[in-house]
Amino acid sequence: MSAPNKSYDPVEVEALKPEEIERMRDEALAAFAAAGDLDALTHAKTAHTSGTSPLALANREIGALPPQAKAEAGKRVGQARAAVNKALAARQAELEDERDARVLTEEAVDVTLPYDRTPAGARHPLTTFMERVADVFVAMGYEIAEGPEVEAEWFNFDALNFLPDHPARQMQDTFFVRSAEDRTGHPDSATEGESGVVLRTHTSPVQARTLLERKPPVYVVCPGRVYRTDELDATHTPVFHQIELLAVDEGLTMADLKGTLDHMVQALFGADLRTRLRPNYFPFTEPSAEMDMVCYVCRGASVGNPDRPCRTCGSEGWIELGGCGMVNPHVLTACGVDPQKYSGFAFGFGIERMLMFRHNIEDMRDMVEGDVRFTRPFGMEI
Repeated sequence: MSAPNKSYDPVEVEALKPEEIERMRDEALAAFAAAGDLDALTHAKTAHTSGTSPLALANREIGALPPQAKAEAGKRVGQARAAVNKALAARQAELEDERDARVLTEEAVDVTLPYDRTPAGARHPLTTFMERVADVFVAMGYEIAEGPEVEAEWFNFDALNFLPDHPARQMQDTFFVRSAEDRTGHPDSATEGESGVVLRTHTSPVQARTLLERKPPVYVVCPGRVYRTDELDATHTPVFHQIELLAVDEGLTMADLKGTLDHMVQALFGADLRTRLRPNYFPFTEPSAEMDMVCYVCRGASVGNPDRPCRTCGSEGWIELGGCGMVNPHVLTACGVDPQKYSGFAFGFGIERMLMFRHNIEDMRDMVEGDVRFTRPFGMEI
């Protein structure tokens, strides 16, 4: 058997020449150095370190060399590939550091700014003020009473001594709810005003319901939303809020009513304010009166004094708040209360009107348009 031919020397491989290996290495290093970002470096990495890169192809050619030349060529190619990998790692670390520094600058978060950019809301001042007024009477021992806003005509008018021909019962003042069936049972034949159902025009029906549900003594305050066919303007709105008070007990007089009104006004507007009663007429009270309070701005000093005019009271010295009086015996009888044994007083006023007085609001439309710029200054008072 013949020995292996160690002296066999094939044609020299061009890709394994020292100058070619150096050229491939230098091209790879130059490509890495020229990469401006990580994406460009990825393309350069594929071109110079993948299985089809020049150095990888040259490494495959080592097998064609004679045994005595393989070691030297392998060492030369290995050193070139190591230099390329080292340069790649260094350039990648450098570009990652640049990227991280750029992200920290471009995507920085200013921790000194508010963490929550959503503006805080606010309770509507009508709700806040209505609850404040109710709290004045709750502190005096009264209870809160509520009732439906879609009300039977009997509770809204008849039980409160509104005669059938009273103007308030007509369509120009009251929203009547159309009925699906009239009293004969024929669908859609009822006309407006014949359904016997209305959107309540005041919170007084709650007083009638209360007297029917419980026996005297009764001390309740009734806040709520009411409806009338008014046009929306600076001083009127078809949907507004009232708060009414009812007290029915033995021996109640106008003096008790006056003292209660004085306490309410002083609790809401100031301890030095006074009230007065002017005779008036309401179907559900007898005698009836309009309640005024001393102007809380000028305290009456603007009356007859042109040098100190008051826009709040029109220099009259008094501000009208609402109606009041002793409960009409007809109302007590309609609600099952003996007027020979019990008497009572009641009064009510509009929350919107009181809010306009208290905070110098000039246009009632601001209260209903839902603009947060109106409600936010009143805050989150509870």
